Amino acid sequence: MKVKVGINGYGTIGKRVATAVNQQDDMEIIGVTKTRPTYEAQLAIQMGYPLYVPADKVDDFKAAGLDIAGTVDDLISKADIIVDCTPGKVSGEYKEAYVKAGVKAIWQGGEDHSLTGISFNAAANYKESWGAQFSRVVSCNTTGLLRTLYPIDKNFKIKNGYVSLIRRSADPNDSKAGPINAIEPVVKIPTHHGPDVQSVLPWISIQTMAVKVPTTLMHIHTVVLELEKETTTEEIIKLLKETPRVKLVKAKDGVKSTAQIMDLAREIGRTRGDMFEIVVWEDGIKVVGNTLYYYQAVNQESDVIPENIDCIRSMCKLEEDPAKSIAKTNKAMGI
Repeated sequence: MKVKVGINGYGTIGKRVATAVNQQDDMEIIGVTKTRPTYEAQLAIQMGYPLYVPADKVDDFKAAGLDIAGTVDDLISKADIIVDCTPGKVSGEYKEAYVKAGVKAIWQGGEDHSLTGISFNAAANYKESWGAQFSRVVSCNTTGLLRTLYPIDKNFKIKNGYVSLIRRSADPNDSKAGPINAIEPVVKIPTHHGPDVQSVLPWISIQTMAVKVPTTLMHIHTVVLELEKETTTEEIIKLLKETPRVKLVKAKDGVKSTAQIMDLAREIGRTRGDMFEIVVWEDGIKVVGNTLYYYQAVNQESDVIPENIDCIRSMCKLEEDPAKSIAKTNKAMGI
């Protein structure tokens, strides 16, 4: 018996989660939602996904000639779990509907931790969402940080962490956002990423700063960690090579920027050119004394997708062992 998954919000994250769900043998998509009859709504229908819309938008979709399966409330009533991918600060409005229907729901990192009281990362705290009604997959940047911080802390204990985030300004399909010809500092310090990491690993001391730059491809993190246990550059490289969903590349091999990383994703045949792994430059890893330095890159459109799949498994009690869930998801998604 497959878990019935509904996607509320078939956009950048939602359409990728839908693809990933349909690659699994223990879950299936029973419908997706859109609020406007855009090309994404048309594509959802072409993909064979039943399309559900807000009750007050039914006429708009009919006027556009799009066949709909029902309203958002109809989808909620049929699903075992909803993956809510509606815009940040909007998706929380649906919580009352999920509570009323008694359906499980996963939110994305645009929502605050307080909405669910549980924030999810597959490797770091898989079992915290076990059987839960509500959980939240942390943001793309926080997911990226947790992927590398968790194994390093587990093995060498992080005393203090200092991270600078060089953030893309918008997704590739977003023509509204900026900056266009500027670098914009995020003057609120720390940025939300440090506290967000602590929502999963509360014992880690971490400070974060960020700047927005005029690119759409990826984020880059510069990471400086003070470690309590001694290590070497070689030990860190070995650890990260063995860490699921972390991919090491070398600048000397020609992977010098986010442009080459995304080209690599396309060349290895990834759907939509997605890079689900957090990419770390192996020749940029350096241990000096008890301080570790490294750079990593985050594909903001895709790194959280496998986390959503594992979160479904944890909440719906499909697989108790986090390592087995991660391996199952990775195999199905070609990671």
